[in-house]
Amino acid sequence: MLQDLRKLQKTSGAKLIEDSNIIESFDNDSQGFKSAYDDVVICDRSHWGLLKLTGGDRLRFLHNQTTNNINNLQPGQLCDTVFVNSTGRTLDLVTAYVTEDSILLLVSPNRVSFLYEWMDRYIFPMDKIEISDISDKNAIFTIIGKEATNKLNQWETATQTITELSSGNHKFVTVNDEKVIISNGTGLKLPGYTLIVPENVAKTVWETVIKLGIIPIGDRIWQQLRIKQGRPYPDQELTEDYNPLEAGLWPTISFDKGCYIGQETIARLNTYQGVKQRLWGVKLNQSVKAGNAVTVDDKKVGILTSSMQLENECFGLAYVKTKAGGEGLKVTIGDATGELIAVPFLTHEYYKSATQS
Repeated sequence: MLQDLRKLQKTSGAKLIEDSNIIESFDNDSQGFKSAYDDVVICDRSHWGLLKLTGGDRLRFLHNQTTNNINNLQPGQLCDTVFVNSTGRTLDLVTAYVTEDSILLLVSPNRVSFLYEWMDRYIFPMDKIEISDISDKNAIFTIIGKEATNKLNQWETATQTITELSSGNHKFVTVNDEKVIISNGTGLKLPGYTLIVPENVAKTVWETVIKLGIIPIGDRIWQQLRIKQGRPYPDQELTEDYNPLEAGLWPTISFDKGCYIGQETIARLNTYQGVKQRLWGVKLNQSVKAGNAVTVDDKKVGILTSSMQLENECFGLAYVKTKAGGEGLKVTIGDATGELIAVPFLTHEYYKSATQS
């Protein structure tokens, strides 16, 4: 059924990445990037993974697997949380949607099989938990921009839901007898909504939203937005070389929840302020490829992990040693010069519990 969606999108100019089902662009990159800030756009993220956890132990299981306090979530709530390994290194940043009978995990495109197998190895015979990959049975649409609420309020099916939906929550709407999740949030620090849509109504929902005057964008623009915003991504900023504190993902970590995989390392880094490098945005004077060393006075202090150029703007994300400095630091990266900047998605604040204060 997603094939019908792709056929419709191609009539609107969608260009797919070769040998994939990923929409790279609608040939409107400059307009799309600007509209994500000034108006409203929609990005088809159906190539992302969607895992479903069911069974009576699902909350406890995910709570013990990731960094956030999953046990506190009620049906209709969602949160970002991080999978880490036993030494506290990052595996993926995911969004968990809690429903009455399941938890849905929106995971990065290149982490679906890995996380499925990762969780499966921790299921013991007495655990009441089942994992299923429902990626191919759903489409994921993210609607981004300050006009998102105004536009979606024109969709009669969703008007009441949009009015009632607060940050960190999701609700169901019914489209042709199928339940569609609408959540408040975009995966970026930009206003908007993410929709989880069963495959057999995906074409209908996309067509409806486009008719509201929402501009479609491809994955290339989403990647540029996430770099400008500072959202880390697997195989670039989220690797087993870094932990979520270094990656600036403090809001996704509960320091009071107790034991989970990698908890001891993360707690120790916080307690003793042991973060030795931090992820920053970098404003560059020219384009430069990711993988280049970041230097200050000819001394290597970090590495550029992502970069993007749109018209005359060049930005990147880079891990830089804490001792070298932070926001405002002047750096050299390859043939480019740049300056470390704060970006909306990242924070670098140590947590203090009641016993520490």
